[in-house]
Amino acid sequence: MNFDLSTFDARQLHSLVLAAEKRKSQLAKRRPIAVVRAELTATAAEFGYAIDELFGVSAPQLKAAKSKTRRPKGKVAVKYRDPENRKNTWSGRGSQPLWLREKVRRGLSPSDFLVDGLARPTANTKSIGKRTVFKQA
Repeated sequence: MNFDLSTFDARQLHSLVLAAEKRKSQLAKRRPIAVVRAELTATAAEFGYAIDELFGVSAPQLKAAKSKTRRPKGKVAVKYRDPENRKNTWSGRGSQPLWLREKVRRGLSPSDFLVDGLARPTANTKSIGKRTVFKQA
């Protein structure tokens, strides 16, 4: 988190320092999660319950669910290339790059920049999820 402190006046800086000190003292007073988790588990066991019975998920499952990461998407071949600058390419995934958007704004079609023999135009996804049939009132 970066702040441009040169834009703050003295009053704003003072309130920022006070808020930071207040938050720091709150965090210092908190007990570690592992200690609280152990106490909750012990208390639940004392009354004859397990944590997963009370909360629906056990602590190890919660931790495992958070640690799962998305599999990275693989590389995709180039579909569009700018003939004026060969470094300008686009795979058709994500939003249109600025160089292609500018050319389309000038009246050219994205299909004019397709790589010969390797690519087909990207599907129009703007209508996906939109209602196409309307009920008459």
